[in-house]
Amino acid sequence: VVSVTSGYTGGETENPSYKEICTGTTGHAEVVQIEFDEELIDYRQLLTVFMLTHDPTTLNRQGNDVGTQYRSAIYYHDEQQQIIAKEVIEDIDVSEVYGSPVVTEISPLGVFYAAESYHQNYFNQNPSQQYCMFVVGEKVAKARAKFSDLMIAE
Repeated sequence: VVSVTSGYTGGETENPSYKEICTGTTGHAEVVQIEFDEELIDYRQLLTVFMLTHDPTTLNRQGNDVGTQYRSAIYYHDEQQQIIAKEVIEDIDVSEVYGSPVVTEISPLGVFYAAESYHQNYFNQNPSQQYCMFVVGEKVAKARAKFSDLMIAE
């Protein structure tokens, strides 16, 4: 992965703020935009990591975070990405790894708005924040353990 930018997409409000997103009325989802080198990791692998490190079976919810801004979503850039996203979700559903069907939204990427600077690299910038320690930390540890073969030593 070359870069990750936290942000918002999928809504109606132009250039929304985090405060506006939190109201759940803008229609946006909290997302990350990932720039990656396809010679090192492909789109299917990225989506597999995504699908297996969050709960894609709960509608408009991630853990205790509830609202449309927390929906599980994949926003694709082209038809090939759309096809791959559908295939990955189908594979997850067929495997019954979650025991419930995947409800992840698959939509074309509209306008992406980068989140405020304090949201960028949030986990690394706020390691002692409780949400980072107890929620994000568990997801990072899970990803590192399950997908160590895809990671480059820091």
